[in-house]
Amino acid sequence: MKKFIQTLKNIWSIDELRSKISITLLLILVYRFGAHVSLPGIDPNKLDLESAKKGLLGIFDTFAGGSFTNASIFALGIMPYISASIFMQLLTIFVPQMQKIQKEGDSGRKKINQWTRYITALVTMFQAAAYVAYLKNVSRDALIEAYQPYFWLSTVIVLTAGTLFVMWLGEKIQDKGLGNGTSIIIMVGILARLPQSFIGELGAKQTRGGGGLLLFLIEIAFLIVIVLGLILLVQGVRKVPVSYAKQLVGNRALSGARQFLPLKVNASGVMPIIFAQAIMFLPTLFSFTNLESGQGIARIFNDPSNIWYMTIYVIMVIAFTFLYTALIFNPKQMADSLKQSNGFIPGVKPGQPTADYIGQVMDRITLPGAIFLAAVGILPGIAQQLGVTQSFASFFGGTSLLIMVGVILDTLQQIETHLLMRQYDGLVAGGRIQGRQPVTTSSI
Repeated sequence: MKKFIQTLKNIWSIDELRSKISITLLLILVYRFGAHVSLPGIDPNKLDLESAKKGLLGIFDTFAGGSFTNASIFALGIMPYISASIFMQLLTIFVPQMQKIQKEGDSGRKKINQWTRYITALVTMFQAAAYVAYLKNVSRDALIEAYQPYFWLSTVIVLTAGTLFVMWLGEKIQDKGLGNGTSIIIMVGILARLPQSFIGELGAKQTRGGGGLLLFLIEIAFLIVIVLGLILLVQGVRKVPVSYAKQLVGNRALSGARQFLPLKVNASGVMPIIFAQAIMFLPTLFSFTNLESGQGIARIFNDPSNIWYMTIYVIMVIAFTFLYTALIFNPKQMADSLKQSNGFIPGVKPGQPTADYIGQVMDRITLPGAIFLAAVGILPGIAQQLGVTQSFASFFGGTSLLIMVGVILDTLQQIETHLLMRQYDGLVAGGRIQGRQPVTTSSI
């Protein structure tokens, strides 16, 4: 406890770090305040959007921190920006002209960011119009009659402005605050639902009488074990040894350094789960048909605890993991970079043999990473089958827990970097947080 208090004092004693933390907390507070401001023309007391807590809409609501089901001005959250960013990322992979722009440095990055903002505005307007139709179809009683003539136009404008404002908050956190702004906003939205889910699960267990509290404590213990496993997945790397040839600097010959090339076990991050959930949502569109077989298919793909749902989901996550890793990971480029810096892998010839070797190593570590990621994705469904409430089961795995673990680790790594730069001890008594880049300490 004394060590923890001293670490907090060290963090607060650094002016730059204190400023970053204060700005981040202030912007998060603004975001959470806006999440509780209802749209004009909506009576929140009559609003009933419980159906939005399932399927793809449930993912939207989770990322928006409940704003979607509350019909707030931030109902669409940051998801349109995420969709636009993914679209631009895929363009830079498949379109050669976009690759050239990306390689232009700061000017190319600014162009891509600006185009991403334009696409975000278009996507938001489209989703806002769909959201208005959804409100009129699902919860018409909550709409104020006198406001009906202006409801469609005003809601589209307000939702678009709200999403762009959330995007601006994320950029400000990125520039002036601490951590990745977009990821922190998503994490805050997910964590906002944790207390309510926690209390709901505790209440559900207490209604069972004796042994209910013990079951709840066992669930918490399993949740901690799952979090530890996710930390291993996020931080896990395969270190490929790399040696560098001797270099002549002036009249001195510097011996070649020996380093490691870290290859992440889960290079694709959370993207395979997001893609799989989006594809799994499509069969639920059969629920809008009059076909009895279509209704059955919709029920299967709308129930994460269904065995067929889990089986198909596992296959899709593994497939998308390999696909997305192949898109973002370029062994040829890494081999060329090593060759240009006079680096080589011991026992492997430079050039194409090095690229083939790196590709083989990546394929071998991607398979267990994909299986682990698929297992994480179906854990909420398994938890539901074991009697955990749906809201609390979502924190046992899937997109929510994976994002939270990744963002918290990244933020802690940045805090530790500031501490080590000023010759303070790190956050962990046994050493540095793994996965962070080494920092050269300096006296200030």
